[in-house]
Amino acid sequence: MTFAVADLRSYLLGRWRLERVLRNRGAAVEGTLMGFVLFTADDGGLRQSEQGTMMWPTHSGPASREYLLRQTTEPCALDVLFTDGRPFHRMDLSTGSWSSDHWCAPDDYRVRYDARSRDRLDFEWDVRGPAKNLLLQTSLFREP
Repeated sequence: MTFAVADLRSYLLGRWRLERVLRNRGAAVEGTLMGFVLFTADDGGLRQSEQGTMMWPTHSGPASREYLLRQTTEPCALDVLFTDGRPFHRMDLSTGSWSSDHWCAPDDYRVRYDARSRDRLDFEWDVRGPAKNLLLQTSLFREP
């Protein structure tokens, strides 16, 4: 079951606990990333900042990344951009679920978002191609 989101910016704004399982299907390797995601107001949209601790065979320790989320003409949707402004994909949770693709040569990235409730958002990256064969499964839980 999913939760329809009418105002995506308001829904995401704040701090969320992050739990991610990372699978390299080609090498049969699994790891985790535990931490938090902070969505803060930024230039009419949001800045998404992830920080946590990654446990992976080749890296155990701090990990972080950021994205910019910009408002579209619809309040239920945001365009996700890399921090340098390059487009990544759109996120629209008007029905509670959304799928999108992103080609990053030489691999294909497919994302699926599912708003499970007011306080839980799941998303999954399926990355396939000659360079990568990854499945990244993430759950965000709103913190008070």
